[in-house]
Amino acid sequence: MARRIHSYVDPRRFVAGTVGMPGERTFYLQASDDRSVTSVALEKAQVALVAERIERLLAQAGVEANAGMDDSDPLSLPLEEEFRVGALGLAWLPDEGDGDRLLIEAHGLGEEEAAEPGDDDPDAADTLRVLLSPAAAASFARRAQALVAAGRPPCPFCLQPLDAGGHICPRANGFRRRA
Repeated sequence: MARRIHSYVDPRRFVAGTVGMPGERTFYLQASDDRSVTSVALEKAQVALVAERIERLLAQAGVEANAGMDDSDPLSLPLEEEFRVGALGLAWLPDEGDGDRLLIEAHGLGEEEAAEPGDDDPDAADTLRVLLSPAAAASFARRAQALVAAGRPPCPFCLQPLDAGGHICPRANGFRRRA
C-alpha cells in the first residue's frame, strides 16, 4: 500500500485528546483545517514526551511560551483513526520569511521504517506532518501536559496509577489499597 502523508501548515487546530475513562483512555493527536481532520492514536507516554520536548525546544530557541488562548474543546467527531503512532519526530525550522516554525511528525507503527523528518520516501510508514508557530506549539504542549496529568492519581507508596477499586501495591506486600 502506498504511503500516506497528512500535511498541515499552521492548522486551524492541532491538539492531543482522549476517548474513554481514566485507566482505559485512548490518546490521540488530531490536526484539522478547513478541508480535513486527521486523527492518529498513540500512547500516553508519547504524549507526555512530545509535550516535554516541545517545551524544551522552545526554551532552547529562546521563545517565551506565554499562556494564551488554549484550546480546551473535545476532539472533533467522527473520530477515525488513520494509524497508530510508532515514532515521533520534532525539528526546529528557523525563520525563512514567515517566522520560526516547529515541525512535528508522527510516523505510523508497522513494518516500514520511519522516515527522517521531512523525508517523503514512498516506502516509509504513513505520516502526520504538522508545522506550527511557536505560540501554537506552546499551546499544544500545555494542553497535552494537562491531559496527561488528568489521569488516575498515583499510589503514595509505589507511584503506580490507582484504579477506582484500588490496586495490589508491591510496596505494601500485596495489601490492596482503596482509592
